[in-house]
Amino acid sequence: MDAYTLDSPVGQAILVFLEHLSGERRLSLHTVDNYRRDLEGFDSCLATHLARPFRLKDLSQLQTRDFRAYMADRRRGPNGVSARSLSRSLSAIRTFYAYAKRRWDIDNPALSLIESPKIPRSAPKPVSETAAQSLLKETHNRGQDTWIQARDAAILSLLYGCGLRISEALSLKGRDHPLGTSLTITGKGNKTRMLPVLPAVQDASNLYADLCPFELAPDQALFRGVRGGALGARTVQKLMTELRSRLGLASTATPHALRHSFATHLLAHGGDLRAIQELLGHASLSTTQIYAEVESSRLLSIYDGTHPRARR
Repeated sequence: MDAYTLDSPVGQAILVFLEHLSGERRLSLHTVDNYRRDLEGFDSCLATHLARPFRLKDLSQLQTRDFRAYMADRRRGPNGVSARSLSRSLSAIRTFYAYAKRRWDIDNPALSLIESPKIPRSAPKPVSETAAQSLLKETHNRGQDTWIQARDAAILSLLYGCGLRISEALSLKGRDHPLGTSLTITGKGNKTRMLPVLPAVQDASNLYADLCPFELAPDQALFRGVRGGALGARTVQKLMTELRSRLGLASTATPHALRHSFATHLLAHGGDLRAIQELLGHASLSTTQIYAEVESSRLLSIYDGTHPRARR
C-alpha cells in the first residue's frame, strides 16, 4: 500500500496517478489536465453522493448504482455534459482504477458493468463535386510562389483523388516520386492499402516536384515548407481556410472533407461500398456505410426540392 492507507482521501491518490501520467507515461500537459478535471469531478460527486469524504477504500466498495448516480449527476441540469464528454470521463475513471489495481490492489467489478453512453455518429460533410474542382483550381490563383501553389494543388489532389488523410499525404517521401498508377499507403493501425492514382493526380505531383526548389531526397518528406522542412498539417488546414473564404464555402470545407468527398462522389457514381471501404482503409464496413446514408439523404433532398408532387 506504500505510504497510503485505505483511509487516505481519493484526492491524494488522484495526485499520485497524475504524476504517473506526466512522469512515467509522459502524456502532454493538456491530456493530464483533462484527466485531472474528470477525476476531480468524480471525487467531488461521490463525496456529495456518499455524504462524507471519499476515501481510497471506497473505490472497491462502490456499487453500480453509485456509478450510475455519478453519470446522472453529470448529465443533469442546463450545464449537463454531452454523451461524448461523459464517455471520456468514464474512460479516465477506468484508467485510474487500472492504476489503483496495480499500485494498491484495489479493484471493483461493478465498474465493468457500467456501459458508456452511446455517442451518435456525426455525418460526414463532403463538398460538392463543383466545389472540389473549384478548390483545386483556386490554389493556382492566390499570388503565391508558383512552386507553393503547385505543392498545394498536389496535396489537395491526393486528398480528393485518392481519399488520403492529411497525415497520410504528408507521410510520403521523396522515394515515392514519381507517383505511379498505384500508391501503397500505411494508415491507421498500421493497416496497409493500395490505391489507384489518377493521371490528374500524377500530373499535379509531377508539376510540384519539377518546381520545388529543394532536393527531394528519398528518405525525406516529399512535401516541403517554405524553408525546406517537412510540411505540417497546420499549413494545409490554413490553406483550406483561405480557399473556402475565397470561394464562399462553409466552414465544414476542411482537408478531411475532401476525403469524405472522395468516398461520397464515388458512391454517387455507382462505386461499390465494399471497394470504397478498402480504398479508405476502414477496418469495418459499418464505418463506410455512413457515406451511403449521406448519399441517400442527398437524393431525398433533391427529390423533395424538384419533384412536382413533393413540392405540392
